[in-house]
Amino acid sequence: MQFAGRILTIRRMGKAGFLHLLQNGETLQIYVKKDAVGENAYRLYELLDIGDIIGVSGYLFRTKTGELTVHVEDLTFLSKIMLALPEKWHGLEDVETRYRQRYLDLIANREVRKIFITRSKIISSLRRHLDERGFLEVETPMMQSLYGGAVARPFVTHHNALDIDLYLRIAPELYLKRLVVGGIERVYEINRNFRNEGISTQHNPEFTMLEFYQAYTDYRGMMQLSKELLAEVAMDATGSTKVEREGRTIDFANFREFSMREALVEFWHGDGKPTLDNVKDPEWLQRHSSEPGAGPALVDLFERHVEDELFEPTIIYDFPVEISPLSKNKSDEPAFVERFEIYAGGMEIANAFTELNDPQEQRRRFEAQLARKAGGDEEAHVMDEDYIRALCYAMPPAGGEGIGIDRLTMILTGARSIRDVILFPLLRPEGEIGIAERLRALEP
Repeated sequence: MQFAGRILTIRRMGKAGFLHLLQNGETLQIYVKKDAVGENAYRLYELLDIGDIIGVSGYLFRTKTGELTVHVEDLTFLSKIMLALPEKWHGLEDVETRYRQRYLDLIANREVRKIFITRSKIISSLRRHLDERGFLEVETPMMQSLYGGAVARPFVTHHNALDIDLYLRIAPELYLKRLVVGGIERVYEINRNFRNEGISTQHNPEFTMLEFYQAYTDYRGMMQLSKELLAEVAMDATGSTKVEREGRTIDFANFREFSMREALVEFWHGDGKPTLDNVKDPEWLQRHSSEPGAGPALVDLFERHVEDELFEPTIIYDFPVEISPLSKNKSDEPAFVERFEIYAGGMEIANAFTELNDPQEQRRRFEAQLARKAGGDEEAHVMDEDYIRALCYAMPPAGGEGIGIDRLTMILTGARSIRDVILFPLLRPEGEIGIAERLRALEP
């Protein structure tokens, strides 16, 4: 047989020795004996270091301890390690090194590789199940002359030839809904988004989302689809709908559902537990929050008292209109919209709503967002005249949703930080000696 890989261990014993090679996340022991490989190959073997990459050919046997081993008949040198692996590189734990030098992290920590294999399975599963339901995968612009589809601060760049500023997209939503207007009635994109915001264990400025839109349904239909989709993905990625996190079980086959008001009553922690009448009372909401307006105050209290309590998969529905500029109003309560979010592990993993398809109401919503921006809200939505024009050609009733791939991966792998599930998370520039200087130091 033939095998190639990186040397993880070397154990020399006179005119023979054992090595362990790493390939594609798996290790295999090899046995090198001078009489079997010849003088030149054995001299090469004696010069090898941990971290070098070699190829071998030979036959399989089991040692006295039962370990499967390649008895080497031919040895080929493939690549030389130029920088020594760090001390205690087995199980590398330094967080800064792990994130900044992911290649070392992948060599040293088998569990890291498993995280990214699971991430790949999650994306493949989402794609497969949407395809099976008749959704079409598309690509929309990552550089946009107007940013929209979310409430966030954008990154700005400049196009020299056109002499215009462009924005890295904060969401693909408005382009995907243009496609629904155009007759692509089930559409999705697995997309990279960029938001110029803080960094935390749950936030990275560059992140991955799935966004999908379906005509002739509403937020209730999207709830059902979401529950089916997340259960299927958990099963595909982990072999079960249940995962363990922080010593507790998260079961994606079992969702709880509450309106935002009901959740505030159910999960309130601290003194002064409210009643449902309290959370419907604008004056009570304003007394307990510094946010202006009953809607923003309700959301503020929800975020402070409820979000962290939502460990099991939970759907929170019916949001105030003030924070939902693209959602359709509830017919029986216009101050609220047909919107829901999904929480698990104490964090939001999905956001969905019945799409607003009334161009006049959409214009009013955009104008309200412009007023917020004029008041200093840098994350408020901008006016998109072409999107309003698209709505004037009639968008069918539709539901839309975004699912955070990074946070979903955190939950399904047990990762504690979003940086653990992004191969190359954003970091400050390295302040130590550069790689070019290190290599020059090695020159004779």
